[in-house]
Amino acid sequence: MPVKKAVIPAAGFGIRFLPVTKAQPKEMLPVVNKPVIQYVIEETYQSDIHQILLITGRHKRAIEDHLDKANINGHSDLLEEFEELLEKMQIFYIRQKKQSGLGDAVSYAESFIDGDPFALLLGDNITLPNCTKELVDIYEQYNAPVIAIEEIPDDKIKNHGVIKGKKVSSNIFKIEEMVEKPDEPISNLAIIGRYILTPDIFDYLSKTDRGLNGELQLTDALRDMVLDGKEMYAAIHTGRRYDLGNSFDWLKANIELALEDNEIGVSLRNCLNAKLGN
Repeated sequence: MPVKKAVIPAAGFGIRFLPVTKAQPKEMLPVVNKPVIQYVIEETYQSDIHQILLITGRHKRAIEDHLDKANINGHSDLLEEFEELLEKMQIFYIRQKKQSGLGDAVSYAESFIDGDPFALLLGDNITLPNCTKELVDIYEQYNAPVIAIEEIPDDKIKNHGVIKGKKVSSNIFKIEEMVEKPDEPISNLAIIGRYILTPDIFDYLSKTDRGLNGELQLTDALRDMVLDGKEMYAAIHTGRRYDLGNSFDWLKANIELALEDNEIGVSLRNCLNAKLGN
């Protein structure tokens, strides 16, 4: 069955980005000339996925407003392309009642998914080139869940979900084990917030024990699927990934993507060279 639905969790408080996120969703932080969530929506559209469920919270109304039709007189050319995209999509919203982990957020999507495979994209990550499209192609090849990963330094492993597996091609692993924020590293292959999942994940989420602070972790449910003998794969994303939940990646994304922009790239490069004395 083709992947035609996507779930985007966007309910987190953005603690790592305070005080900027005290009253503004981190998903609405601007990267060059558009907010993070717009990059994510465009990624789903470019993956031929036009039905989206956004899982939000009570402080995320700005996301819904941004994805609504604008009523601005003049300057419509600045919005035309994105609004044409939105016209072709069905976007639904549900609020997570309490911040209780990624697994808890995903569990809200069960009725929307209705037995179909689906893409899961974290709402504060940008991937270039399109990571979701890559995962859809791999899912269609193996007919099993696929998780995007990247190689990370050893000192950062304790902050990520990590997989270990058997390599089946140059950049694809069949997962044998996975741990959320391990005390001891099992590999340097970290989960990066892009998934293609099958609907049986909801059965496992309903049975998975909650961990620290009562949070339900998606990685724990996926691990239980693997331990039950279900096939699951991980693919190294060889492009760029920006985690917009932290200040450094946000600044890096703005600089790198602005340098690639046709309108402001040359001016920014000249400014940076002048400041750096190059």
